[in-house]
Amino acid sequence: MAEEEEDDGGGTAEFAEEAAPKKGKKKLLIVVAIILLLVFGGLAAAYFTGLLQPVIDQILGNTATSETMDGEAPEALGGGTFYELPELLVNLNTGGRKSTFLKIKVSIELENPEVIPQVESVMPRVLDNFQVYLRELRLDDLKGSAGMYRLREELLVRVNAAVAPVRVRDVLFNEMLVQ
Repeated sequence: MAEEEEDDGGGTAEFAEEAAPKKGKKKLLIVVAIILLLVFGGLAAAYFTGLLQPVIDQILGNTATSETMDGEAPEALGGGTFYELPELLVNLNTGGRKSTFLKIKVSIELENPEVIPQVESVMPRVLDNFQVYLRELRLDDLKGSAGMYRLREELLVRVNAAVAPVRVRDVLFNEMLVQ
């Protein structure tokens, strides 16, 4: 009987010794997994925000020969012509609350000065497209840099649709006032 007690006691001691390393290995594995998750998450965030793009371009060696998302070669800076549109004053959609006005002055960037007469010939259509879109905006749509970016993109789509086949490169805000 004394031998049986020793086996039980010895078995319990061995079990305790085996459980301790397993517990330590689990903790170590969890810590390593958390660290890897943070590192890969940080790299993914840097990639998707564009912070890694200069590093990627330098590694790949395509800083001068990179292409845009459309597959077109990037256009050289300069060489564009700016055409200033008349000032627009619109009443924003406030849903029955107090009236809110938007005063906006916009310029468009054209590829060359030869297309200005074509743009001027459809200017009433451009202004109408802008007026209709701007009157449906809410004050919340214009808040922050994201709101300004969305507004620029929407105006660019509308002006390109109105002046087709002429291509407008960009819409630039000269003045914007919400009152």
